[in-house]
Amino acid sequence: MTPTDSSQVIQRKPRRGEGWGSYLSGAIIVIWCLLPFYWMMVVAFRDVSHTFDTTPWPTYLTLDNFAAALDASGGNNLLRSIGNSLLISGVTTVVAVVLGVTVSYALARLNFSGKSFVTGIIFAASMFPGIALVTPLFQLFTNISWLGTYQALIIPNISFALPLTIYTLTSFLHDLPWELEEAARVDGATRGQAFTRVILPLAAPAVFTTAILAFIATWNEYLLASQLSRPNVEPVTVAIARFAGANPYIQPYAAIMAAGTIVTVPLVILVLILQRRIVAGLTAGGVKS
Repeated sequence: MTPTDSSQVIQRKPRRGEGWGSYLSGAIIVIWCLLPFYWMMVVAFRDVSHTFDTTPWPTYLTLDNFAAALDASGGNNLLRSIGNSLLISGVTTVVAVVLGVTVSYALARLNFSGKSFVTGIIFAASMFPGIALVTPLFQLFTNISWLGTYQALIIPNISFALPLTIYTLTSFLHDLPWELEEAARVDGATRGQAFTRVILPLAAPAVFTTAILAFIATWNEYLLASQLSRPNVEPVTVAIARFAGANPYIQPYAAIMAAGTIVTVPLVILVLILQRRIVAGLTAGGVKS
């Protein structure tokens, strides 16, 4: 019997209380992350006259806050802003995924001079602070009359979403077996045909996951949008931030919470449904065989 025989492997038994520590840590993290979301929903369903009630569970329930959030007569056009966010996030996601999957294939499967430099530049771009880009982008888009247009919001978002897509897809494509692509090349397929007919179908789960992450990241972007947008093209994050009530001296907190609930709940449901795919995409390439 060899030393590496599986029967000789001694497995460490978990100590008493070790599992409870993990569960407790997980519970603290979940509560810390979800408590603001829970309180937002509580206030959203609470009567406006009891907005500042500190009761920790839903009381004085009403749907009037949602009607106020969706009412466009006071200058708050939430539905238009949701449409703007869908357009900006959708276009950004499509462009970032299409460009990202091709760049990721080149980085993962091809050898060319300057490959490490290109990879470093792409990853360095993801760490560049967005606040440093506000002033130059504002000046640039003002000079070319793009300020307050969709392209002024889409193009910067693509530059932020691309490193995310490239990072995720490069790790996944790098782990795909070379034999599949080589077999297709032996059968007469070109490199492009091998990519579209062999590699791309195998990478579909990772591409889908990357698209979800890019869409959510773009949907939640606020910093650049708050400076580069105008009311007719502003995304939902900016629209909620500038929500106004009937009285200009009173902030409509309940309506803001209702608007936040309308915008956030679909994303939370989407993440819960697709959490396995998201985790799989984030950990792709993390374990080497």
